[in-house]
Amino acid sequence: MAGNLTRDEAAQRSRLLTVHSYDVELDLTTGPETFRSTTLVRFTSSQPGATTFAEIAEATCREADLNGTPVTADPHGRITLAGLEAENTLRVVADFAYSGTGQGLHRFVDPVDDRVYLHSQFATADAQRVFACFDQPDLKARYTFTVTAPADWEVVSNSPETAVEPVAQGRRWRFAETERLSTYLAAIVAGPYHVVSGEYRGEVDGAEVVIPLRTLCRQSLAPHFDAEAVLDVTRQGFGYFQSAFGMAYPFGKYDQAFVPEFNLGAMENPGCVTFTETYVFRSRVTDAEYENRAATILHEMSHMWFGDLVTMQWWDDLWLNESFATYAAASAMVGATRWSDAWVTFADNAKARAYRQDQLSTTHPIAADIVDIRSMEVNFDAITYHKGASVLKQLVATIGQETFWAALRRYFARHAWGTATLADLLAALTEETGREMNGWAAEWLQTTGPNTLHAEFTLDESGTYSSFAVLQTAPPEHPTLRSHRIAIGLYDEKAGAVVRRHRVELEVSGARTEVLELIGQARADLVLVNDDDLTYAKVRLDDASLALVTAPDGQGVGRIGDPLAQAVCWTIVWDMVRDAQFPPGRYVDLVLENVGTVPNAVVRRTLLNQAVTAAKRYLEPSARAQKLPELAAVTLELARAAGAGSPEQLAYVRAFAASALAPEQLDLVEALLEGTDSETVPGLVVDTDLRWSLLLRLATTGRATQERIDAELQRDLTDKGRSQAAACSAARPAAEAKSAAWKAITSGTQPLGTLQWALTGLRAAEHGELVHPFTQAYFDVLVNVAAVWPSERTQAFAEDAYPAAAETAAEALALTEQYLAEAQPPSWLRRLVLEGRDELVRVQKIQGR
Repeated sequence: MAGNLTRDEAAQRSRLLTVHSYDVELDLTTGPETFRSTTLVRFTSSQPGATTFAEIAEATCREADLNGTPVTADPHGRITLAGLEAENTLRVVADFAYSGTGQGLHRFVDPVDDRVYLHSQFATADAQRVFACFDQPDLKARYTFTVTAPADWEVVSNSPETAVEPVAQGRRWRFAETERLSTYLAAIVAGPYHVVSGEYRGEVDGAEVVIPLRTLCRQSLAPHFDAEAVLDVTRQGFGYFQSAFGMAYPFGKYDQAFVPEFNLGAMENPGCVTFTETYVFRSRVTDAEYENRAATILHEMSHMWFGDLVTMQWWDDLWLNESFATYAAASAMVGATRWSDAWVTFADNAKARAYRQDQLSTTHPIAADIVDIRSMEVNFDAITYHKGASVLKQLVATIGQETFWAALRRYFARHAWGTATLADLLAALTEETGREMNGWAAEWLQTTGPNTLHAEFTLDESGTYSSFAVLQTAPPEHPTLRSHRIAIGLYDEKAGAVVRRHRVELEVSGARTEVLELIGQARADLVLVNDDDLTYAKVRLDDASLALVTAPDGQGVGRIGDPLAQAVCWTIVWDMVRDAQFPPGRYVDLVLENVGTVPNAVVRRTLLNQAVTAAKRYLEPSARAQKLPELAAVTLELARAAGAGSPEQLAYVRAFAASALAPEQLDLVEALLEGTDSETVPGLVVDTDLRWSLLLRLATTGRATQERIDAELQRDLTDKGRSQAAACSAARPAAEAKSAAWKAITSGTQPLGTLQWALTGLRAAEHGELVHPFTQAYFDVLVNVAAVWPSERTQAFAEDAYPAAAETAAEALALTEQYLAEAQPPSWLRRLVLEGRDELVRVQKIQGR
């Protein structure tokens, strides 16, 4: 396993060393298990005679010397470097193991055609799995890669190739020296990839900018690859960001590789961005998937400046990278693409995830205290991404968009090719705005938990407001009251719609803020605090406003004409469900009555998913058995009413497939899968991905045998097919099926994606009693593998295998406390287990309502 570098060790090494360059030679022709890596590192020391260390992981070291003197690696992969000189050269030759978990250099054999594909993933500290290095973000250096690979492969790295020459083993690729990069941003992609080329042309400050573009996927996905759509979004992003940042793209060429078994959504390697290939749509999808892909493309592109050109000094400032990129991507979506309602998506989808994460007992400040690498790896969460982006959105509402961009231009110009901290960003903001920013940072970035805002008002005899105030509360465990920039909207029912009549924007702080601007205004039918979603806060509606929003028979939230206001209201009601303040069954009805009015595809998908979650997880079993058939019946009717073959129809059929329970509904699921019913849902295309969704429901409800699942896998002998088949097999409601799935999951041999899908099937909400035998087993596995499995696998298992069935909650909670007390897991693992516990306690509370 890779070592767990601490912040103190990194700081000490940073004070001692300046790393100048890495020359890395990789031979990828040495067999299916390992590859040969030769590294030459040139660095200086500020203290000649001192001792430090370099890192390698999962490697057999063949040769290693420091300035010609042999050195060795310890069992933890640290190479002790004693007696440093002012100028130093470290040379290491080692055989490294290919990864099966997406860390280091991942190797994948395509089951369709047996072709081999490789991709690197070095964040957070896995460059040491490919070459010897000083694996921390602030020791930036220049890289020169030379790669020997089979003759029919493509090889891509951060910089353009300078030569490709034939050799006995195949071809040798030489790449130009990079600019200064952190170790986690170096990249190699290799294999017989399908490549589509293009270019971007534009201007920055009157100078022409030409960026060579390429996008790659594996050969078996090439027929499905809409590369031109990817390149279109890429060009739109470059136009937007170069204008906003006032700086040309700094890394020359721009390749985007969609790679198999990727363990993240994407990674911002400069000049060689990697994406999960789930963004190559082999079946029909809704516009929600296209919007999500575009947002990810723009998120990674913004990192080229914020994160790659200027890099965080240590992982404490991970949020600076991810919050900024999430905010910047939404801004670019609105400003440069056809998804001009991206802030609607953000309000309903991203904000809900942030509020959920921020109310766990393991919540943390946006600017977290990251003491070591393992602590950081679990911080790729909704606080780091979505809460941070929400806070930046509020800051922009306060200081103005152009002022924010101007401050960033200062920041980029001042710290280009180096590293920076939060203090450096605050300094640029202070200089540009004239406002002291440390108080804002202390209030928003260094505290935890969401505030709750609600309106309090009185009316005079004429029905106008005689007093109006916004009240702010905070949970006792996180008592900070903050300053919020908000808007308050007054909405009235008018000609069957709910429309905004008046809006005020103001700053609120403390427990009570009087809103004098609203005194004398006529009472509104809906008072919406945090209209336009400017701040990050939970919101509660007054009784009359809540009654309007949740009115039955389609007379509620769906009549709000403004999509952003509607999304804010949906978020409020969902948060009330999760706080056990609104009945989950009524929430399902509310979605079904109003989802047809939702124009935004991502919001529509989110609402349908939340309705399914409410029915399956938040209702106790007898109520669930009644509500699921109702949910299936209505989504089926919505699918029938939608345009034949439309994306909306597909979204509703997916919800139907997830909730079908009555015998006649399951009969239809079977008929759709077998192709014997083409009339019930006119125009529906039952393609590969939808087939698996239908089969998963049949497996979960006991209608699909293992033989049926195996037969479907023969139709789809792809890696995704294998993962879907694993989910279906694990979902069968039979003890032997569950035991077989558990054995495979805990073997440690499944690809990470397959493991996650298998856990999805195993933990089907309807199977609480069936998974009871694995309650104790979960904790036994954690005790035995936490120090053995790669961190990605351990994290996935700890999160997704937690015994979350409400039927066995008492035992699970007792065993959780016992495990935490006796095993004393490291803080990062303790956090994941606690988050499973917190969610289970919340489910109990909701069901108990």
